[in-house]
Amino acid sequence: MARSTISSLFGSSPVKPLQTHMASVQECIAELVPFFEAVIQEDWKKARTQQKKIARLEGQADKLKRELRMHLPKSLFMPVSRRDLLEVLTMQDKIANKAKDIAGLIIGRKIVLPEALHDAFMEYVGRCIEASAQAQTAINELDELMETGFGGKELSLLESMIKKLDAIESETDKIQVKIRSAVFAKEKEMDPVEVMFLYKVIDWVGDLADLAQRVGSRFELMLAR
Repeated sequence: MARSTISSLFGSSPVKPLQTHMASVQECIAELVPFFEAVIQEDWKKARTQQKKIARLEGQADKLKRELRMHLPKSLFMPVSRRDLLEVLTMQDKIANKAKDIAGLIIGRKIVLPEALHDAFMEYVGRCIEASAQAQTAINELDELMETGFGGKELSLLESMIKKLDAIESETDKIQVKIRSAVFAKEKEMDPVEVMFLYKVIDWVGDLADLAQRVGSRFELMLAR
């Protein structure tokens, strides 16, 4: 990546790299919706196309992460440490990595979702993606917050955003419990190995929201320092 391009990524904002990367991450995980729609329809050709798209977008996010990490200035004259920025960057990247892992596992084993799970599972996926979108909304607010010296209405707004993120993550936990209970009720009708991998998919989808919440928690630590 050319130096001029790197400079444009940073711009005048010390959190510009995080915002740029998170936008890339969100683009990646949003593709899980059409992916799971294809899986539910057992349209494996379409699902594989979506899986490849997710892998490509994850690769783009990962490349951007490496470039930003490599070119992040050693010393930054700002109220946010370089270490904090790098930690948030890494946490964001794990969200895209998890999306790639989810799609890869399902395609690799052609995991079929029981019909009884379809509606709840799409709600589950949607809410987990919404958690990540909320983390993106919060990080896009950091510019204004820095301009106000980490105070005033902007701080209250960011805190409310993080609180909403926590609430969304809590909702995904409740949906996960409901889905796991539905799978448990049908375990005897399913292949034991497939059940094991289905539980893994359920857990990994939940990880998307957990990781998004950790991004929000890292913001809170940044503000507390």
